[in-house]
Order: sequence, then structure tokens, then C-alpha cells
Amino acid sequence: MDRPTTPAWNSAARSVRLRHLVLPWALAVLVVLWLHALTLQGLTQMLPGLASETPVAPATRAFITCTVRIDNAAPKAAPAAPREAAPKPRPSKAPSNKQSATATQAALAPAGTPLAQTDAQDPEPPQVPTLATGAPKTEVPQEAARAEPGAAADGQALAVDGLSASGSVQTSTTAQALASADPTPAPVYDYLVPGSTRLKYDVSGVVKGFKYYVSGELLWLQDGKTYDARLEISHFLLGSRVQTSKGALTALGLEPLRFGDKVRSEVAAHFQRAKGLVSFSANTPDVPLLPLAQDQLSVFVQLAAMWGAKPARFSPGLQLPFQAVGPRSAENWVFVVGATERLGVDGREMEATKLLRENSADYGVRVEVWLAPALEYLPARIRLTQSNGDEVDMLWRKTEKP
Repeated sequence: MDRPTTPAWNSAARSVRLRHLVLPWALAVLVVLWLHALTLQGLTQMLPGLASETPVAPATRAFITCTVRIDNAAPKAAPAAPREAAPKPRPSKAPSNKQSATATQAALAPAGTPLAQTDAQDPEPPQVPTLATGAPKTEVPQEAARAEPGAAADGQALAVDGLSASGSVQTSTTAQALASADPTPAPVYDYLVPGSTRLKYDVSGVVKGFKYYVSGELLWLQDGKTYDARLEISHFLLGSRVQTSKGALTALGLEPLRFGDKVRSEVAAHFQRAKGLVSFSANTPDVPLLPLAQDQLSVFVQLAAMWGAKPARFSPGLQLPFQAVGPRSAENWVFVVGATERLGVDGREMEATKLLRENSADYGVRVEVWLAPALEYLPARIRLTQSNGDEVDMLWRKTEKP
């Protein structure tokens, strides 16, 4: 039977064919979007917080691209001027008790009166200690003295590219209080804070068994006194995820004041240093603020500053503890220094030191970071692994101007 060839029939036939073509494509798009939603949900669990459509702009405007050196080493004492030895007492010149008594009698007795003789032996002259010029000095163990933030600030040198900067470095009263309360002094480090920069990363990972590929960026800005850090992982369909850290550069390196994470709405941690607490906008309980505390973004730059100042100090096997503050709680992170490795980056090899933080609980995150001298010891790679196998792997691709 021949099909009719009327225009109405032809139009209906085309509509049927279009439906058969469009429906499979629409179904495929829905599946892809569902997979992307799973991916971003997993990323939220790995690094809490996927940003909304509105990017978070760093507060720092006037930044510098040169490094800032913070030297906490104990100041070297100026060489003392040569001092002449105190002359030893000479018995022939020093008046004895007998001579003093004779002189006293001669002065008080009338003229012509004979003086009484005494056979008493002269006592040993008293030993008078020789005192150095200035107030008495109390000896304090060097490490204990350096561990006190207030004492360290007195001899602290803050420099930009080796040149001293004006103004004293301020430390928090919280660190001073906790340091005095804790009998074990906190470790003292020197810091070489990296200059402002923008690092681009290729990001891959696994979420619920599905592989994904996105892009990432670490924007680091500092003006010599304050800093802003911004980590973004973006996807061309579903937006981007952003973490931010803002704070000050002090004798303790980075001192965060606020750590933000944003999904649909932002949650943040606030470092209340005057009270010695960390509070959370998510209404989770406050936690005590410990010495050398960092947030879960600033800790990577703090490590870079520590390595930049004295990389030879950190030998393999050394443990570096931190209080790592997240958007809703704080964890104890202990990094173990590993060996130097070579990373394959875009067909090239980059030398980097690996640090590992093992997860301490079923819900914890295993953190691996590689610090590269070529990037001023900023991370060349960061890999985070959940206990369920989900993973985020960031590998440096290029560096741009901030």
C-alpha cells in the first residue's frame, strides 16, 4: 500500500522522526547531568563547599609578588667590649684593721698620749664579686624563650626580600596564653612567605566509582601584612567550588582570621584570638584555638613558608602537627615528612617533597601534598582520599600572574 504524499502527512512523519531522534539525546543529557551531580556531591564531601554562581572576591587589593621573610631565630648578642681584669688587692697598700685602729687612736687621743699596741691578726679581706655593667640577668633556656610569642617578637625580624620592614610584628594574646599554660613549648619556625601568585591545576578524581575531570586554581595574595587565599574547583556546566582564607602575616607565619566554604550558602569559621576560640556560622560548638592553628586551606601555604625559610630542617620522618580548622569543626592533622620525589607534569619532571597525613578515623581524609621548590614550595600536587575510596587529585599545570 502506497503512503500518501500530502504535505500534512509529510509534516507528521517528520515530527515522528524528530521525536525518535530527540528523546535519546535528551535522555543521554539527563544521565550526564546526573553523573555530574554525583561528582559535585562527592567533591562537597571531599573538600566541603561548592561555590554558588557568585565568585568570592579576595579582599586584598594592593598585593606584592616578592617574598616576605620572617626570622624568629634568637638575636645574636653583640660582642662585649673587652674589660680590664679587676686588680688584685695588695696587702701592703690596703689598710689593715690594726692600721685603721692606730689611725683612729691618733686622731682622737690628746697630743703626747702613747698609742695602745694590739697583737690582733688581720682578717682575710672579704671577697667582693665583680659585677658586669647593667641589671642582673636571669638565664632562660633558649628554646623556652623563643617559644614565647611575646619574647620572640622582640628579636623578630620581618623583611621583604631580605630588607627590614618598619613596625613590630604582633602576636596574638591567645598564643601567649596557651604557650604559658602548656609546659611543652610550641615549636618555633622561620618563614619565607611566597609572593602573590596564581597556580592552575588539572583536577581528576573518583566519586562513587565514576571518574571525573575538572579544573582548579589557587590564588594567593599578600601585601606583607595580610593575606587572602582562594581555592576554586570549577565545572563548565555546574559552576565552581570555592574555599577562602583571610588573615594576617605575623611572627607565627600565617594567622587565619576567617575560613569560608560556599555551596548554595556559605559556612565559615571565625578565629576569635582574643577569646582563644574558634566559632562556626553553622552553629556547631566552639573549639579552643591552639597555637600554630591553621585552616584547611592556609595550612598548605604555611607549609610552603616553613620550607622556603629552611628546607634542610625538615628531614624525612619528621612529624608536623597542626590544628586544621574546617568550616564546621577542627581536626588534628599530623604531617609526616617523606622523601623527595619527581612529579611528571606536562611531559616534564618536577622535584617535590611529599608530606602525608593519614586519616585518623573512618570519616577522616587522607591528605597528600607535594611541595615544589620551583613553585616557592607551594603545592605542586594535592591528593585527598576518603575512607570510601572517593578521591580528589590536583596536579599543577601552569603559573600565572595574580
